[in-house]
Amino acid sequence: MSKQVVSCSMGTPLANRLSLPLRLALWTGGPYIASMQYMAAVLLAHAKEIRDDGSIVEIAIWELPEPLPPSTHPYKYSLFYGTPGTRRIGYDNERGKGDHRHIGQREEVYVFTTLEKLLEDFRRDVEEWR
Repeated sequence: MSKQVVSCSMGTPLANRLSLPLRLALWTGGPYIASMQYMAAVLLAHAKEIRDDGSIVEIAIWELPEPLPPSTHPYKYSLFYGTPGTRRIGYDNERGKGDHRHIGQREEVYVFTTLEKLLEDFRRDVEEWR
């Protein structure tokens, strides 16, 4: 079963928490600095994988200089599993809403503890969906 990695970058040891195809495709380099909602943000990880069945796994994690309220941690993240136009599993946080996850059409609060746990929970949910 082959998998196509469309784009990826990684500047931290988080690569060890991703699936082997994503890990092998990630490269280390200087962090990418971006502006996010008027804040400097450092891109820690971005990977997009298109699987043989057409499903997509995309992970993007940024480090912010300060938390994005009401979150109390300094990360902005978006984790996606689905197909074009259909989200099956999603984890993200946004200003005013905080950390949450999507399982199918259901949305629920997500209790963020660490980036490693976030990736572990996302991987588990994707595996259970499949």
